[in-house]
Amino acid sequence: MKRRKREEEHDNHERWMVSYADFITLLFAFFVVMYAISSLNEAKYRALSLSIITAFGKGPSKTKSLIESDSPLTAEQPPISLAIPKQHVNDAAMLREKEKMKKMAHNLMGSLAPLVKEGKVRVMQTSRGVNVEINASVLFAPADAVINEQSKQTLEAVARVLKDDTHMIQVEGHTDSIPINTGMFASNWELSAVRASSVVRLFIENGVQKNRMIAIGHAETQPIDLNETDDGRQRNRRVQLMILSAIPEIITEVPLSDPVKP
Repeated sequence: MKRRKREEEHDNHERWMVSYADFITLLFAFFVVMYAISSLNEAKYRALSLSIITAFGKGPSKTKSLIESDSPLTAEQPPISLAIPKQHVNDAAMLREKEKMKKMAHNLMGSLAPLVKEGKVRVMQTSRGVNVEINASVLFAPADAVINEQSKQTLEAVARVLKDDTHMIQVEGHTDSIPINTGMFASNWELSAVRASSVVRLFIENGVQKNRMIAIGHAETQPIDLNETDDGRQRNRRVQLMILSAIPEIITEVPLSDPVKP
């Protein structure tokens, strides 16, 4: 008998479509996952940020007013800032801090009343807190950083106002633009820094906690008047006490005394 010829198998030219379909499916799943992890819920993000700030005692404990929308962040929406907007800071806390700063300013004015009246001290509420500007001639002899005995009593009275408070205190030393080069101070940088440190040391000796104090020397880099005149240079030689607000940028700048006179 004749053997029946085996039928030749035809190649399937469409098998590639199975692999291609699998590839497209995986690619689609990949983009879905990427889109899902890139979408950010603005309301939940703000609530989380506020909770973190509240845990460190810097803001309110309630987040109800922040959770208003569950819509994800889109390309048309602005990026989210890490800082909580001012309107989300508790209004009552802002008011209490403002009153604290106002009370602090008036207490300091009472301690410095004679010098304020003479125009040698200026007290002001600013967006950062309470700023006390003291003419250097009140505290120091020319080219010296040792606080004179008469001014020690005044600063001790200021320390009594500050010691029971909790705000940070930044003491800044400033000079005029005339260069200095003595056996103790090679430049105005050293002079301004040591003057600020002298005030800080006096405050610490009178009960103000050292971890609340910061001493900074600015030399002649931040003048408040012209250095071309004697009066301007005398006003630029100053020490500034900044009692820093716990909630900055909530207080409108309000002068509480006349500008410092030379």
